[in-house]
Formats: sequence, C-alpha cells, structure tokens
Amino acid sequence: MRIRWALILGIVLVCRTTVAEPCGAQTSPDQRSLDILASDCPDATAAPALAVADRPPASDAEAAMPATPASPQVGEPTSEWHFAVSPYLWFPGVHGTIGALGRDTSIHVSPGDLLSHFRFGLMGLVDTRYKRIVVPLDIVWVRLEDDKALPFPNLPVTTAKLKGSEFILTPKVGYRLVDSQIVKIDALTGFRYWHFSESLRFTPSQLGLNFSRSQNWVDPLVGGRILANLSPKISVSIGGDVGGWNTGSVLDYQIAGLLGYRIKPAVVLQGGYRYLYVNYRNGGTIIDTVTSGAVLGATITLK
Repeated sequence: MRIRWALILGIVLVCRTTVAEPCGAQTSPDQRSLDILASDCPDATAAPALAVADRPPASDAEAAMPATPASPQVGEPTSEWHFAVSPYLWFPGVHGTIGALGRDTSIHVSPGDLLSHFRFGLMGLVDTRYKRIVVPLDIVWVRLEDDKALPFPNLPVTTAKLKGSEFILTPKVGYRLVDSQIVKIDALTGFRYWHFSESLRFTPSQLGLNFSRSQNWVDPLVGGRILANLSPKISVSIGGDVGGWNTGSVLDYQIAGLLGYRIKPAVVLQGGYRYLYVNYRNGGTIIDTVTSGAVLGATITLK
C-alpha cells in the first residue's frame, strides 16, 4: 500500500515538473523575440531619443545659460564708408557794396526780390566719411534774370535783358576729433571756389552797350562743425569756416546752424540759418556782400 502511494506521488511530481519547464521555456523566447522586433522596427516615440543619444544631456546650469551669438562669417561684407546727401533750399537776402570800373553802389535785395527773378538753382551737400576721415562737398548754383523796356528818345523801344549767375563750390577734408553717440566734432580745411557772371543785352542793340563779364577766384579755408543728438529724434548741427587772407578775396567766412528732426532712421528734416560774407577786390571790381537767410532741407543717409 505504501509502495503504491509512493509511486503515485512520484508520478504526480514528475508531471508537474515537466509541465512547468515547457511553460518557462516558451515565455523566454517570446520575450526575446519581442525585444528583437522592437529594436529592428523604428518607433516614432523612440526617434527623439536616438537623435540625441550621442549628446550628453544638458545640466541645469547649462540650460540656464543664454545662447552664444553666432560669430561673423569670414568674407562677410564690412565697410567703414558712410555716405549722406543733403539737398536744401536757401532763401537769402543780399546787402553790401558792389562796383566796377571805379564806381560802386550799395545794394539791398530781399529774399522775395531774388525769388521773383529766380530762373534756376542747385544746392546740396554730399558728405563722405571713412572711419574718422570726413570729406564734405557743398554746392550752390543760382541763375537770375530780368528784362525791362527802356524808352530811349528818338529811338524805337529797346528791351534790356540782364542775366546773372553765381556758383560756389566748397570741398573740404577733415578729421573727426570726437565721435560719440551724443556729440561729434570735426576739424576741417579746404577751399571755396567763387564764380560770378553777369551779362547785359539790348534788343535791338544800342550803340554797342552790350557787355558780359565774370569773376573767378579761390579762397583757402579752415573751419569745423559740431553735430549733437539731443534725443533720438532731435539733432543740432553748427558749422563755420573762415578764409581768404588776400589770396583770392580779402576775407571770406560763413556760419550756419540747423535743427533736425528724424522722421525715419535714414531721413532727417532740417531747418536753420546761414550767413555768408565775402570781400573781394581786384582790378576795380568790388564785391563786398553778405548773403544770409533761412535754409530748409533734408539729410538722407545712403550707407
């Protein structure tokens, strides 16, 4: 009886062991197969991890640091050149003394008188700068004209036409002594070229009275200018020069002041006053005049 129960118990133990081992053997290969399939087939959620697998994770301190700006690339265009143009209108009056052939007379001409006889004009400043080297060039060209009927006795009605022109060219070169965000100061030197021409024509011609003359000379100059930014929108410019010293004229000087208002980053509207004096005497010709009046214009920065 004991032998029979022992045999039955042994058979039961052997069966349980045999059943348990196949179950464990089947589970392990299945799990390994799933792992292999997962590694062979890319998964959308695994892609980001793979993308940064070769980069160590950032520490908290590194994450808090701001990104370093990119350094300039070799060969990027860099330039220290700056260009600006300033077209303007000058509305001056003229007074002083003019003369020729041993005779002189005083003149007093208002801005309205000049405008009524104005026929053509060109005024502007071109300002070039390389680092601290400044090269301004100022141009004034004006042509005036008038005609009158002159009733000569015992002669047909005669028309007299008078033309006059003035051309002033002022190139300078200088150095920027102070170059801050608020104030800029330039020391300048150069010359001023003057050209006056006048002609008188009678129609019909009367007794050979027609004539045409011109005067030309050059005055060396020294001067300077101050540019100040009072605010992001408001700026002030003051400049002047003096020259002549009997090389061309006896004396030649000017001073000008402008108040500017910035309407765009590269455009400044300006208004102010300009005073120009010259005393020229040569061979009986006298030009001793002051030309002064309001100035309106704009400065456009091109580069």
